[in-house]
Amino acid sequence: MKKITIKLVTILVIISMISILGACGSYTQDTQRTETESKGKITVGGKDFTEQQVLLKITAVYLKEKGYEVEEASGMSSAVARSALEKGQIDIYWEYTGTGLLLHLKEPIEINPDKAYQKVKEIDKENKLIWLNKAEFNNTYAILMRKDQAEELGIKTISNLASYVNKNDNSLKFATNAEFYAREDGMKGLQKKYNFRFLSKKVTKIDSKLLYNSLKEGQTDVSIGFATDGRIKGFNLVALEDDKSFFPAYNAVPVIREETVNKHKELEDLLNELADNLDTETMKDLNHKVDIEHKNIIEVVREWLVSKKLI
Repeated sequence: MKKITIKLVTILVIISMISILGACGSYTQDTQRTETESKGKITVGGKDFTEQQVLLKITAVYLKEKGYEVEEASGMSSAVARSALEKGQIDIYWEYTGTGLLLHLKEPIEINPDKAYQKVKEIDKENKLIWLNKAEFNNTYAILMRKDQAEELGIKTISNLASYVNKNDNSLKFATNAEFYAREDGMKGLQKKYNFRFLSKKVTKIDSKLLYNSLKEGQTDVSIGFATDGRIKGFNLVALEDDKSFFPAYNAVPVIREETVNKHKELEDLLNELADNLDTETMKDLNHKVDIEHKNIIEVVREWLVSKKLI
């Protein structure tokens, strides 16, 4: 009986060892196959508002489909995103030409989109950052009001708003995010250009995601926003005409580290293809689907990529 038991145990041990070896072999093959298929690891960054989340997801899904291992870093301010790119903490993010010139490079305002793009592209070569193709949508800042209130007060332009505020400085409440409030091409510069000032007690600094809802629900009367945001139409808001051309061009561009391009040569062509397929109506539509129709952002970007035969 002892001999039978010993033989049985021995057989079971052998079977277990074969199973373990087989599993190890299978694991090794899977690992090798994954490593072979991956073209490398790319970290894509994004800022803290819907359009940037859409651009981040478009880039991440697209590059994953092209064989890259992609990590995402979202929710950053402009300054943090730029710093992360310079330090190599991220490889790519979408920046706006006006933000690049004014905030990062401390250059004068440039209204012309092509001139702004060429200038920021040329200067940033010294920083070993490559501005790829300029997308044909200009997500410049916009001063927003509810359409019915703007019509009631006869406000169509920012000059109209300035005149009204100067005469009725306690009547309108202004909502802004912290970044616009602090930037020279933001609150300070706007009030200087149009010669008016909201009283500090009438200015509320809130998260970017809450600006549009705050305006829609009447908690504020005037708000900063973005020209391509789908909520302008969805919430029946109006963008006041920038009749003194204060806001510079803000075309979106994928910006990538030179070091990353040198490692992955095809990235330049891939990202240019994305930029070449994006325009103002496209971005408004994508933003609208996420913010107003509340569709899943991954489904929205994947559907668009498929429609353009990019994946």
